[in-house]
Amino acid sequence: MKPIGKVLCATGIVAGILTFFWKDDFNPALPAVKGSSSAAFFTYFCIFCSLSHKKESLSGARVLVTGASAGIGEQIAYHYARFGAEIVLTARREALLQKVTEKCLKLGAKKIFYISADMSSPSEPEKVVQFAVQKLGSLDYLVLNHIGTNRFQEWTGDVEYTRWLMQVNFLSYVALATAALPTLEKNRGALVVVSSLTGRMPTPFTTSYSATKFALDGFFSSLRHELVMQKRDVSVTLCILGLIDTDSALEYTRGKVHISASPAPEAALAIIRGGATRAHEVFYPRWLQQLCCLWTLFPSSGNHVLRTFYNYSSP
Repeated sequence: MKPIGKVLCATGIVAGILTFFWKDDFNPALPAVKGSSSAAFFTYFCIFCSLSHKKESLSGARVLVTGASAGIGEQIAYHYARFGAEIVLTARREALLQKVTEKCLKLGAKKIFYISADMSSPSEPEKVVQFAVQKLGSLDYLVLNHIGTNRFQEWTGDVEYTRWLMQVNFLSYVALATAALPTLEKNRGALVVVSSLTGRMPTPFTTSYSATKFALDGFFSSLRHELVMQKRDVSVTLCILGLIDTDSALEYTRGKVHISASPAPEAALAIIRGGATRAHEVFYPRWLQQLCCLWTLFPSSGNHVLRTFYNYSSP
């Protein structure tokens, strides 16, 4: 192996070890804990320092969360509620939104509203943003998290499904961000985009879904450049997630992948931390970042290893 190859491999191994043993101290529940240890107090103080670009912390922050009736979005809502944020939730299922809203109030949300919306309709995104601004007065965070059903199967030639999924998973994100940008810019706010490993590495059984996630990466990474060049102070955080233990994800992948799912509450916390610290990217679990780097360097070998994690029998 050439010297540069040895350096790269060594760097990857060291980074992987550090990632494995690193513990994330960011904890939005800390404000509600009385008599915290000095270490916990210091962690919370650091959170405030990381938000020094704002006049206020996440307490009182005005947040719109999409896809908030279940899964990761539900957990994001609960974390923001513990921090005392003012929140608008949206999803398709109104009954579930009502339950999440009630729990958010118990957890400490200063204000909480919800609006049911179907993001497969092109007119819904603007309506949702208008509702949020009307109820909260403005927005500090827009957390884009909703997704359409991922069938997790081989490509069958269903172009109509792909077109529908592109509307839900991509075009509605663009429309929501476009509608919210003026108010986010006034508040030096943040766009938080929940994406997936399938938007960085092509994986089996996710043809249409992967296409929507690659589109998110391309659009919002490009938008970040333009906002910086235009000196518009709106951060864009792209969150690359692995398999998360939501009910829907476990249902569709059961028996098809040999990968352990990561907990949704921790994924939600990583997403919130990324938005609060205005990070460009968030990888959860953290080792996904090393995986993406190695796949970029050695795509052929990486693809071969990747396929071993999938259960497939030829017809």
